[in-house]
Amino acid sequence: MAKKESKKPNKLHIKKGDMVIVMRGKDKPRKKKKGDGTVEYSKGRVLKVLPKENRVLVEGCNMVTKAARPSQANPQGGLIEIEAPIHISNVMIEDPKTKEPTRVGYKFIEDKNGKTKKVRYAKKSGTILDK
Repeated sequence: MAKKESKKPNKLHIKKGDMVIVMRGKDKPRKKKKGDGTVEYSKGRVLKVLPKENRVLVEGCNMVTKAARPSQANPQGGLIEIEAPIHISNVMIEDPKTKEPTRVGYKFIEDKNGKTKKVRYAKKSGTILDK
């Protein structure tokens, strides 16, 4: 048998704490009215990033029901609702200025000390995402 190689986790454009918009699945954007062009987005903060599986856990999105046994934390047991991971390709960063989905770009900026630093920025408005 051949030895299984350990694959390095992918570098992702989304980090923990980012505000994201779910673009696909049961929480995808919905049009408010038929003639109106406004869209209602399902937004949430990223709770956890799973780079090996290319998935993210988004607060309040992709809720699933799970049967839980009684424990000290949950003495009653029964059915509880938790967030399930979403594939990273199905979410987009929320632009801080326009509050709409945007792609992420990378650029190098110079800080106060004269060092160059690689930062993420929103392609739509040009706002820097990393502080």
